[in-house]
Amino acid sequence: MSTMADSHAQSQAHGTISNALDQQPMSFTQWAIFVVALLLNMIDGFDVAALSFAAHGLGEEFNLAAGSLGQLFSVALAGMMIGAMFLAPLADSIGRKPLLVACVLAIGITMLGMAQAQSLWQMLTLRFITGLGVGGMLAGLTALTSEYTPAKYRSLAIVSMTAGYPLGVSIGGLLAAPMIPEYGWRVVFYLGGGATLLMAAVLFALVPESLQFLSGLTTAKARRAQQIILQRLGLPQLPAELEQPQPVCQQTPTRFASIRALFSPSLRGQTLQLWLTFFLCFVSLYFLLSWIPKLLVNAGLSQSSGVLASTAFTGGGTLGIFVLGWLATYYSLARIICAFLLLAAVGLALFAWLNGLPYLFVSLAIIGFFHAGGFTGLYAVAAKIYPAHARVTGIGWALGLGRFGAVVGPYVGGLLIATNFNWQQIFLVFALPIAASGVLALGLKAR
Repeated sequence: MSTMADSHAQSQAHGTISNALDQQPMSFTQWAIFVVALLLNMIDGFDVAALSFAAHGLGEEFNLAAGSLGQLFSVALAGMMIGAMFLAPLADSIGRKPLLVACVLAIGITMLGMAQAQSLWQMLTLRFITGLGVGGMLAGLTALTSEYTPAKYRSLAIVSMTAGYPLGVSIGGLLAAPMIPEYGWRVVFYLGGGATLLMAAVLFALVPESLQFLSGLTTAKARRAQQIILQRLGLPQLPAELEQPQPVCQQTPTRFASIRALFSPSLRGQTLQLWLTFFLCFVSLYFLLSWIPKLLVNAGLSQSSGVLASTAFTGGGTLGIFVLGWLATYYSLARIICAFLLLAAVGLALFAWLNGLPYLFVSLAIIGFFHAGGFTGLYAVAAKIYPAHARVTGIGWALGLGRFGAVVGPYVGGLLIATNFNWQQIFLVFALPIAASGVLALGLKAR
């Protein structure tokens, strides 16, 4: 009986806070949370792009073959996958903010370390730790943004956060293109590491702990923190009977139940199909993000042109994300994703088949528009497929296992380059998983 009463009290507290947030304009603290989350999500994009931009110069300085560069790309993505599945859940026990601060500090320190690395094994170690940090921080960012944004703007906030990834790559490319020829490849990691450590300080100073997390704690310190945050938000204090409900006890069985729910008879097929669709999208997306600059330099373009080409790809992707979100308010989400991904596959194949280098930037912007738009739509599909009691678990496992494709894509790209495939042949190969993901997306039950 006490467990049911505690659960009901906690639900009332959460509802009181959510209703109050929904009924007033965004406060400075809420805007700060959104902006910090957006900037930190951009770090995820810049992290992958930093090595992509530096790959040519780094490879020449250390005499690294394409296979070794592929290992560097893949080890960071392996860290992201492990961090997303096994590090991020710590936010439910120690709090969102401590984990976020630790992850952002780890990213900043290891990116600065990359600028000083002197051997391949050092770089592999540093990139793996960077990946752990990036993977660990994403769930906390999503949770904080969702919990502090009014319902009316919640979807827009999440979409905007997602767009931070390609935006970070684009801005990074614009900064890196003129700086690498002048200062060398290490400047990319100095820039990224310094900016990340600055964001760690901003995060610590401006972003509060989750009210949802604090409401499940019983200590006086948690009560004080909760009331201070409510004051910062300009919200009324909770009634005494709702101020600090006891934590709900039977949580662990619920987590296991939610994992089992992904394979219930009604969800098993959709779960496996969603995982495979995410995997194929990650394979192609991370191959393109990792290898576009290097492949185009090999094709005879300058290093700056290769970096700007990657920037065009991600810039088009940023626009595609918002357009897909707008279209999804009128048409079937699964059909839109299917159309976007199939058009991306056709665009990539035509670009390679017809040797689209004379129209490089426009072509890659169009391909990025459809690819990133379709890929991002899968986040919304995952949220629609699963019922509330399994939704977070379903999204988290789809992203975590999907990131295995982010490990495979760059590594396979490196092997193809090492076996003397030219850029046109490689682009044709990677058009196939994009097309397959589009066909699979059509079978996902999301309106």
